[in-house]
Amino acid sequence: MRRYPPIADHGLVGDLQTAALISSDGVVDWFCAPRFDSPSLFAALLDHKRGGHFAITVDGADVTTRQLYLADTAVLITRFLTPDGVGEVVDFMPVERAETATDRHRLVRVMRVTRGRVRFALACRPRFDYGRAVHRLDLHPDIAHFSGPGTDAFLRSAGPVTLRRDGEDVRGVVELGHGERAAVVLTVCATGAEPPAPPTVESLRADFDGTRGFWYRWLRRSRYRGRWQDTVNRSAITLKLLTYAPTGAPVAAATAGLPEQPGGERNWDYRYTWVRDASLSMQALLGLGFTDEAVAFRRWLGERVRAGHTVTGEPLQIMYRIDGDPHLAEETLDHLEGYRGSAPVRVGNGAADQLQLDIYGEAVHALTRTDDLAHGAGYDGWLGLAGLLDWLTGNWDRPDEGIWETRGGRQDFTYSRVMCWTAFDRGIRLARDFARPADLSGWTAARDAILRQVMERGWSPRREAFVQHYGSEVLDASLLLMPAVGFITPRDPRWLSTLDAMERELVSDSLVYRYDPAASPDGLRGSEGTFSLCSFLYVDALARAGRVDQARYAFDKMLTYANHVGLFAEEIGPTGEQLGNFPQAFTHLALIGSALALDEELARTQR
Repeated sequence: MRRYPPIADHGLVGDLQTAALISSDGVVDWFCAPRFDSPSLFAALLDHKRGGHFAITVDGADVTTRQLYLADTAVLITRFLTPDGVGEVVDFMPVERAETATDRHRLVRVMRVTRGRVRFALACRPRFDYGRAVHRLDLHPDIAHFSGPGTDAFLRSAGPVTLRRDGEDVRGVVELGHGERAAVVLTVCATGAEPPAPPTVESLRADFDGTRGFWYRWLRRSRYRGRWQDTVNRSAITLKLLTYAPTGAPVAAATAGLPEQPGGERNWDYRYTWVRDASLSMQALLGLGFTDEAVAFRRWLGERVRAGHTVTGEPLQIMYRIDGDPHLAEETLDHLEGYRGSAPVRVGNGAADQLQLDIYGEAVHALTRTDDLAHGAGYDGWLGLAGLLDWLTGNWDRPDEGIWETRGGRQDFTYSRVMCWTAFDRGIRLARDFARPADLSGWTAARDAILRQVMERGWSPRREAFVQHYGSEVLDASLLLMPAVGFITPRDPRWLSTLDAMERELVSDSLVYRYDPAASPDGLRGSEGTFSLCSFLYVDALARAGRVDQARYAFDKMLTYANHVGLFAEEIGPTGEQLGNFPQAFTHLALIGSALALDEELARTQR
């Protein structure tokens, strides 16, 4: 077992309430339960020794591993190729009544041999509460019961698996020949819950068929028939896996604390729902035809607007827990060394109380994305939306922390102004289209004032480009969204010169940096890699600008940075390694958007 496998060397399985990362060695390195944002049970990615893991590996020398998804599903297969035989571990989490929150979650791990004979080795070493809590083991021949604070974990075996005590952990071995199978099922539940029934051949087959069938049925709802079918399908499945089904709220990523720079301090907890990320995720899924997900998120977001319960006193805050709780107190886990020594390890997120005015644009755009969604909000929903825009008329012209959550002080960020313009633009359209009561004169005046201000103060004549914030000369890749939201036409001379300036300064072999931290200090030490969201936004902007060949080349090159099963983290490092929390919704939603834009432009030009 490797001490710290590359971040990208993992696949993701989940049941739409939580998820697990499994390395290509067959090791569960990350798993929180019962929710994405719950304390971890396995967190070896953040501390190899203290974090805990659940490994199923193959004994012997000269073992080669391969990992893949069963096509169009979230069933992960890890293959072990040895001189004596070929074995596989099939990992999945059954999706059962996902819309009902539960504290019981199952990870099924099936071992099978397709050639020769293979000896599997199992080690289950849970570490409750991010490794802070001790646990007790009660071991029987076919079941191991781990008792932690408020949580029980049961490991049950099927087939000739021998479980042995290893302190308060368990080990096991099983040797299988061609066509033979065995399995273990990890069930996590609340303390005192009924132990799970022993798995049988029939129950395991039903679990597998049900999980595979769920993903087949879900993906059939996609209307995407473009050039990158498999890639877009994988991104859609990833966005679905990162969505908490009971509320419809997507998380930004499945993990916490993975570094933007190995050994650095940019290590954040992304297991929460950012209004911005979630709104854009739902727009991407909606673009593929997944309306149920968009409706569920719109309901969650509407509840946040109506509740108005934030730690900042603003109508919305930038992020929430997946159940809508606005309290995300940040703490440092000093007992964990961090991924490859990247400390501090943080859980919770102190940026929750920041002012980021762009979220109002993303939220209003998500709430007014289509006519059927607009109608579904009803009159009460409209009043909540109108109240939000009324508040924004008096608050859009404030310095804020901006989309990148800088901790170096508030500025007049151009992107924040652009998205405030978007909020007013969409609200005005909706009020007119559906004859809803609104302060149209106030909203229109604010919208027009923002546009004039951005064109005058957000534009640098010297750089011939729109800049990060007023009074600066720094470029910012978030502005790649300007034509996508309709603030400026994609072939406007000002926009084309901005695109050229970004290409000279922020683009490296089609990979795009967010901005230059040296030119615009963000209050943090260290550097970061190129931001994969921005790389895909660059493709989108190129396509809209008519630079189709360049856009397609950049897109195809970007796809080469995907991991072995098609997943992306937050950033790409200097040598092509994936960095940051993993997998990241931002990246996958932008991939979908750029594929749709490219398909549309290629169809228009008949290429």
